[in-house]
Amino acid sequence: MKRRIRIVTFLVVSTFGMLSQPAISDVVKMSSSGLCHPPQSRWYERTQNYRAFQSLDDCSDAGGKLPRGVTEKATLILSQQTPAMAQTLEYERSAFGHGWDDTDGDCQDSRAEALIATSTTPVRFATDKRCRVVTGRWVSSFTNQVIQNASDIDIDHVVPLAWSWGRGATQWSSEKRERFANDPVNLWPVEASLNRSKGAKGPNEWLPPAGHCGYVARFYRIVKIYKLEPRLAENEWIRVFLNDCRS
Repeated sequence: MKRRIRIVTFLVVSTFGMLSQPAISDVVKMSSSGLCHPPQSRWYERTQNYRAFQSLDDCSDAGGKLPRGVTEKATLILSQQTPAMAQTLEYERSAFGHGWDDTDGDCQDSRAEALIATSTTPVRFATDKRCRVVTGRWVSSFTNQVIQNASDIDIDHVVPLAWSWGRGATQWSSEKRERFANDPVNLWPVEASLNRSKGAKGPNEWLPPAGHCGYVARFYRIVKIYKLEPRLAENEWIRVFLNDCRS
């Protein structure tokens, strides 16, 4: 009887491994003990029975924990990457260009143009060169409050650059990333303090004080335009939230 039990146990464990291992390599492996091993983990090759995930975030969302000595990074593990390539994919702001761009060379960068386009009154510039905006009248999409001094405003990336990095932007050309960082559709003038509290969070982690439905709808529209790939839990959260907005 004991021998039969051991044989059954072996078959169950072996089947778990066979079903869980994907045809591709360099995924994040969740071991049977619930630890998430990226390719950089020294236990990666030794982990034979596992569930496969595309990223550490997905593994963590499924209840996994990081093994000792492994730190979570903004890294998307793709099937065509080697472990060495995966280590180079940490988010850097410079991957999206160096600051605000001035593509037409008129001295008004994309921050200035966003301020000009969204002000409900003519803006005032710092000099006769009409480069830097100093005053205007903006209605914050985060609070519906009126802001008149440009120095009180941050230009929010509705879809944060760091958020996009682990959801598809790693595969873009540098030109596309720079276009994304300066796309007027993705730029909103808002209170500096609120923009900084938002950081790189998606809508399931952070919402503005007002205009929730409009904010999430615009966020999701930009995700679709750029064919970004939110996590399964994020996609479901957005779907349920927008359905509630429509009801």
